Amino acid sequence: MSDRISKLLSSFESHISIPWPAAVSADERSIFLVYNKQDELKLRARVEEFEQACTKHNHPWQLLDLTLSFENWMAAQDYKETYFEDPEYLKGLYGDFAEELVETLIAQVEASQTEDGVVALLGCGTLFGFASVSGVVEALAEKVSGRLVVFFPGEVQNNNYQLLDAKDGWGYHATAISATS
Repeated sequence: MSDRISKLLSSFESHISIPWPAAVSADERSIFLVYNKQDELKLRARVEEFEQACTKHNHPWQLLDLTLSFENWMAAQDYKETYFEDPEYLKGLYGDFAEELVETLIAQVEASQTEDGVVALLGCGTLFGFASVSGVVEALAEKVSGRLVVFFPGEVQNNNYQLLDAKDGWGYHATAISATS
C-alpha cells in the first residue's frame, strides 16, 4: 500500500464527507486530487476506494477515464495512415480532438449526473501534449451539478496547477487535496 495514496484517500474522504453548500461556482465544485506522477499506477489500483469513499457518504460516482481518448480518436480518423507517416500534419488537428473530447464528456455527464453526485476524471496525464487539461476541466466543470473530482498527476502552489513536469501551469480556484493536505 502506498503511504501517499492512503493519505490522499483519507484527506479526500474527510473532505467529501462534509455537507456540500448549494450555491457555489463551478470552480468551487471542482476538487483536484494532486498526486506525485510516480504514484500513477498505485493510484489507479485504488480508484475504487475513492469511489467507495463517495458512495459511503451517499454521493453517486461516475468515472470518466481519459486514458485511451486520444488513441480512440486517432483510430477513427480517415487519414490516420498519413498522420503516422508525417505526424506534423496531425498537430493542426489537436484542437479538433480537444473539442470532440469535451463534447463527449459533457454528453456522458449530462446523461447521468445528480446534484449530490461525483464525476471523477482519471487519466489527465494522457492529454499532455495533445489537449489542454485546463480547457477540458473548465468546460466540464460548468456542466457538473455535483462535484468534479480531477485526479491530477502534478503539483499545485497558490492555485497554480502544473501537470506532470510542465514548465508553466494555469490558475484555477478549485479545492486542492494532496497527500500533505
